[in-house]
Amino acid sequence: MPLAPPPQRSTYLGDGRLRAAIDTTLAAFLRDECTTLESTDHALRPFGALARDSVLAGGKRLRPTFAHWGWRGVAGPGPAVDPVLPAFAALELLHAFALIHDDVMDGSLTRRGRPTAHQVLAAQHTHAGRVGPADRFGSAGAVLVGDLCLVWADRLLAKADVPAAALLAARRCYDEMRVEAIAGQYLDVLGDAEPDRWSVDRALRVARLKTASYTVTRPLLFGAALTGGGAAVAESYQRYGDAVGEAFQLRDDLLGVFGDPAETGKPAGDDLRTGKPTVLLLLARRLANPAQQAELARPREIDRVAEIVADTGAVAMVDAMIDNRISAALTALDGAPVDGSTRAALGALAVAATQRRS
Repeated sequence: MPLAPPPQRSTYLGDGRLRAAIDTTLAAFLRDECTTLESTDHALRPFGALARDSVLAGGKRLRPTFAHWGWRGVAGPGPAVDPVLPAFAALELLHAFALIHDDVMDGSLTRRGRPTAHQVLAAQHTHAGRVGPADRFGSAGAVLVGDLCLVWADRLLAKADVPAAALLAARRCYDEMRVEAIAGQYLDVLGDAEPDRWSVDRALRVARLKTASYTVTRPLLFGAALTGGGAAVAESYQRYGDAVGEAFQLRDDLLGVFGDPAETGKPAGDDLRTGKPTVLLLLARRLANPAQQAELARPREIDRVAEIVADTGAVAMVDAMIDNRISAALTALDGAPVDGSTRAALGALAVAATQRRS
């Protein structure tokens, strides 16, 4: 069955039409893929359904949105967006792959206010009375759910109706995005294992690879590549994307400690509980007085640790870093050869992505 995105043109603004088009594209694609998967063996039905639900159950659709405006900045207001919607939507499948694997690695219990994939599979295992440890089955199955989303991303990207040369250029960018995200994730895992060897500079490098690259920078460049051009905007997109992506991760660090779980969909304090070497925690350790350093080294009550982090001035410093990066991103836009509507949209996205509460 062919994809059936709504017949919108490229003038998507902040009115939800782009998100609706992305969701429609994803739903149609996933329906067909799940039907094909289930036809192989009926036992695959809950497996495919979990992958589908992991993609469709919420999310900000930031990556497709940045890709759209990266494309729009080069293509201009004339071309219809329908032919490139599958490419934009593919980034949401890539994102689902990363989140599912990340949750397994972190042992997270919830995502977007719902049980994580490995928790769902473990519960299914127990309910069905199967043999073997439920948590092992859950983790193994979730890795495969993530892998499936990654393969589905490739399949959906291939449905973009653009010239072969443009699709190949976008594919190169897409592959670089995936390598950088995986490299950043490995460094993130390594940092958990040797937090005392981590520095603020290295934490920011991880943020650039793990978050900035596949959240902002590469989606922008990916969108531009889908036009068959984009060289003129590449430098501006790179500077804008790196700045916004780093600010996005810094905000995520703050929300991980001080965010409201009802809004973030995740428990607060996990980073403090595990001692993850985020920029926020590394700055707090650097700024802490001897008594505060002693308490940070032996965390007991997460609320008390959060209070110490705030008292050191680390929160204010991270807020200032976010503001500085947003200023740098807006400066990069000033020199970008894009029209006013694209510049305004990217400016608004820079603020929305970094001043969020979830």
